[in-house]
Amino acid sequence: MRYLTVLAAVISATSAVPAIAADGENNEAGEGAFTLGQIVVTGNRGEGLLIGGETLTAQAMEAFNRNSLEDAANLMPGVAASNSGGSRNEKLIYVRGFDRFQVPLSIDGIRVYLPADNRLDYGRFLTPDIAEIQVAKGYASVLDGPGGMGGAVNLVTRKPTKAFEAEVRGVLDLDRDADYAGYTAFGLIGTRHDKWYGQVSFARTFRDHWDLPGGFTPTDSEDGGARDFSRTKDWRLNLKLGFTPNDTDEYSISYTRQEGAKNAPLHVTDPASSQRNWTWPWWNVDSIYFLSTTALTPNVTLKTRIYRNGFDNLLRAFDDATQTTQTKRRAFNSYYEDVAWGGSAQLAIDVSPADTLTLAAHFRRDKHVEYQQSFPSGFVEPKQHNEEDTWSVAAENRLALSPELTLVLGASYDWRDLKRAEEYGTPPEGGDDAIFSYPIRDADAVNGQGQLVWTPDDVSSVHFSVSSRVRFPSIFERFSSRFGGAVSNPDLKAERATNFEIGGSRRFGSVYAEGAVFYSHLTDVIVAFPMIYEGESVTQSRNLGKGDYYGVELSLDAAIGDTLTVGANYTYVHRDLDDPTNSAFQPTGVPTHKAFLYAEWQPLPPLHVRPSMEIASDRWTVTTDGSLYYRTGSYVQANLSIDYDILEDVSIGVGVRNAFDDSYQLTDGFPEPGRRFSLTARAKY
Repeated sequence: MRYLTVLAAVISATSAVPAIAADGENNEAGEGAFTLGQIVVTGNRGEGLLIGGETLTAQAMEAFNRNSLEDAANLMPGVAASNSGGSRNEKLIYVRGFDRFQVPLSIDGIRVYLPADNRLDYGRFLTPDIAEIQVAKGYASVLDGPGGMGGAVNLVTRKPTKAFEAEVRGVLDLDRDADYAGYTAFGLIGTRHDKWYGQVSFARTFRDHWDLPGGFTPTDSEDGGARDFSRTKDWRLNLKLGFTPNDTDEYSISYTRQEGAKNAPLHVTDPASSQRNWTWPWWNVDSIYFLSTTALTPNVTLKTRIYRNGFDNLLRAFDDATQTTQTKRRAFNSYYEDVAWGGSAQLAIDVSPADTLTLAAHFRRDKHVEYQQSFPSGFVEPKQHNEEDTWSVAAENRLALSPELTLVLGASYDWRDLKRAEEYGTPPEGGDDAIFSYPIRDADAVNGQGQLVWTPDDVSSVHFSVSSRVRFPSIFERFSSRFGGAVSNPDLKAERATNFEIGGSRRFGSVYAEGAVFYSHLTDVIVAFPMIYEGESVTQSRNLGKGDYYGVELSLDAAIGDTLTVGANYTYVHRDLDDPTNSAFQPTGVPTHKAFLYAEWQPLPPLHVRPSMEIASDRWTVTTDGSLYYRTGSYVQANLSIDYDILEDVSIGVGVRNAFDDSYQLTDGFPEPGRRFSLTARAKY
């Protein structure tokens, strides 16, 4: 397999021009995408392999073998993948510097939210059955619901386009020594008719292990080679049935279920006494939802969403790295049982040919249930319940001031109604351990935004936007004791960001370019305030932080003759975030500079050669004990995929990631994978 490394180096060097573009097939934007599940994005929609703007297509995800959400989204400008590190070791996404708490995640427009702490692990979300990833950056429409402080991420599932269609895909993963490391499998069957459509799809990823780079120096907690405790497994099922009685109306019911199990690699240099030996036997999410669009009159359209979501999670903590016994006080089993139900309605009224007014209303009830089994006693706590309603009403007006100039104004009012907040332990008034209730506090906020879009011709567009949005704190931020190290703050307020952007795009013949300059001002940022409570040193969440994020996004793609397309995207992000309680604090997880370059070369019609390069500068991280912030994580990775079409709809391929076995870590003590290979096979009908 070493010839792949050499070939990657040669092709990457010969195509060092900025790389990426559409490949000439399926160039219709959003083809096969479930349009009922899309959210509002204001940038340009990607086509084919084009990686820019605010949409990443299934074609691009497949071409570059990106089978999990964080890995796929990392291709896009303005989006950076990272790792939480620590005992959770979760995969993260940052959008222009905003984290997973400030950028909501949806599937088909239905929010995926974990009411306890919303610590989403983006590595658990698979992409083979996804038609496109939408990322609204900075300006997230108020019509799509609350929480879009720094943007929004939406996974749009697929929808059949033919009377009968089927697809199977398999990826065999190999480690740096070309040994078996896992696989990804995907299958889909669908049918579409004049009045209805149906589809079932299934995706599964199993990672037996991944290898550390060859240059890794063994430590007491990691001996190199196959990364200890790196095994994961995930699968997702998607069922969809739709009814299309006429050209304007559509009604669909969908069911998705994903189940995951994962381990968590250890910090490579922390002593064994400070390591947390955690594992998740299950991390499951399911959702059933009804989506519709109805033309009530030629000028009035109603869209609705109704859903029920569930989340079940077990976190097990063991005595030591053998993960065989639970006899010490550090061991426990922590159970989450969450359910949410809600819906939204959106009414679009064409007031005139130049003016559209849209009204929206959202409601969601989250019910969180948790309990813990503690050791060595084996005692199981009684279940603790938290219930909360979230509401939002919004209005947006889109007015064409002229054929070239459009003004969009929007506003919303969000409020949160806390019904129940329970904890098990020593009540504030003292006494024996029991179920007690935290003080009940509600909250509300107003959001506003506006955008001006100028399209002087068919190949050019310029826009300016401003958006002021909030996000409410989670149950964890308001009430969690952090294993006895914190006290609650029921009066914790929402964080706010005011986002500004100037951007544009233009096509110059076979060359397409787009870019944006952005600035965000953050206020009431939640920080951990140190204090003394009942004689103990603890922290309390308070709205004391503030800061500024700003940067630039650029992307370019070009067709060079009939056989070569090239392109690139680049992001610069600078974050100044002030935590007045910690003079050493630095915002972690986001590189200052990030770029992705690639090309597609077709020397023969059935042969697709795609070299690519990923580049990132260093980023801030912090040691486990919080005593030292430092910069790490810079890398330059050469990648290559080669696909050959045996038949029109049957192809095989080989690929390599991190071809030169670059050694780097995105967060303190958690090195990233070294060189890895893949073999793929695909068939469509």
